[in-house]
Amino acid sequence: MMQKQWMSLLGLAYRARKVISGEELVIKEIRSRRAKIVLLSKDASLNTEKKITDKCHFYKVQICRVENRTVLGQAIGKDSRVVVAVLDDGFAKKLISLLD
Repeated sequence: MMQKQWMSLLGLAYRARKVISGEELVIKEIRSRRAKIVLLSKDASLNTEKKITDKCHFYKVQICRVENRTVLGQAIGKDSRVVVAVLDDGFAKKLISLLD
């Protein structure tokens, strides 16, 4: 049930244009301090995982792990996605509460 709730919320945030997907775009949003939370799939490559987690720790952006890239992609209505960033405080706070 909780999985469906966070997926629906992420889909809503995506339709509101408050979600960015793709490794390089997410890193750019983290650096510009616009990313409020980053969702990273557990099946990401070690290189991608290290790059994203290091950036998030340095810029103090919360990072949450999700089951796999297919679930993350389905949540925003796309093919598989490894990493997405939420750019809105309200969506980010609710996602944090649902994923914890």
